[in-house]
Amino acid sequence: MVPETLNPAFSGFEQATYFGVMHRTQWPYLDLQVDTNYAFFNTWLENAKDGIGVGFSFLNQRENSTSYNHFQFNGNFAYIVGLNNDWYFRPAIEVGYGMKSFNFRNLVLSDQININAGTVNATSADPFASNVNNNIGFIDFTAGFVFDKKNRANGTDLWLGAAIKHLNQPNISFFDDGNVPLDIFYTIHANYKFPYYDYNDMILSANYMQQGAYNRFDLAATAKLSKLFLGAMAVTNPAKNSGNSHLLTSVNALVGLEFERLRFGFSYDFNTSNIGRTDGIYELSITYLADCLVCRSPTNNERRK
Repeated sequence: MVPETLNPAFSGFEQATYFGVMHRTQWPYLDLQVDTNYAFFNTWLENAKDGIGVGFSFLNQRENSTSYNHFQFNGNFAYIVGLNNDWYFRPAIEVGYGMKSFNFRNLVLSDQININAGTVNATSADPFASNVNNNIGFIDFTAGFVFDKKNRANGTDLWLGAAIKHLNQPNISFFDDGNVPLDIFYTIHANYKFPYYDYNDMILSANYMQQGAYNRFDLAATAKLSKLFLGAMAVTNPAKNSGNSHLLTSVNALVGLEFERLRFGFSYDFNTSNIGRTDGIYELSITYLADCLVCRSPTNNERRK
């Protein structure tokens, strides 16, 4: 429902000004629960020949059991180039500033524990304790593109895109003299929308992601019934990094509602692996669509999704 999370080239994709918020909770039953909040703003600026998409986003992610926190602000810019036969090319860049924090003062190291006396010392002689930062900041770069074609004659819509995140491999080490480059994140995605019975739409989507040794491949189908979206996604793990890994890791159900200017989305991930009870992953999104800031004609305000 919010493809800008994958690729900055989707900035201004709907040829309108739109903004919204998302919330995601992962595995609330386990001690590994992660809560994520995301807010975004995107707009479309149309010039005499092509167009420009501009967007901003805020991400805040927190691990409940460890109090680890990641906050990041991103600004993205996409330039829309009109090609032949109703094709468009949308190259884009994104620049972000991230901050990671971890309260190391809450950690208890082994030399602080006196088993015989049954006490815990307040300080540690471990050099780790004096060589780490509780907060680090880093610059993050992303590049991406999308090719898309909307055929108004038969109502089909096709787009193909790719993005590379963490191009500069920022150092995310908490040690003063440490060097832990963040692995580059690759994603390739495609979407095809076509009409079916009584002017409704069917949307088929695919997305491949890889970061380091880990990858993921998603296949999804969504039916739009007037103002209602119903969909399902199969999430797979082609790499199967361990002997206990599963090819199919979850099945994700999606429901959405779209009114005049509001769009609501809710998804729930049903775990299919042997990790045990997790209570799944759920995500809620709310988007508001307004008019574009600079348009040559009102007909260019047509929504793309």
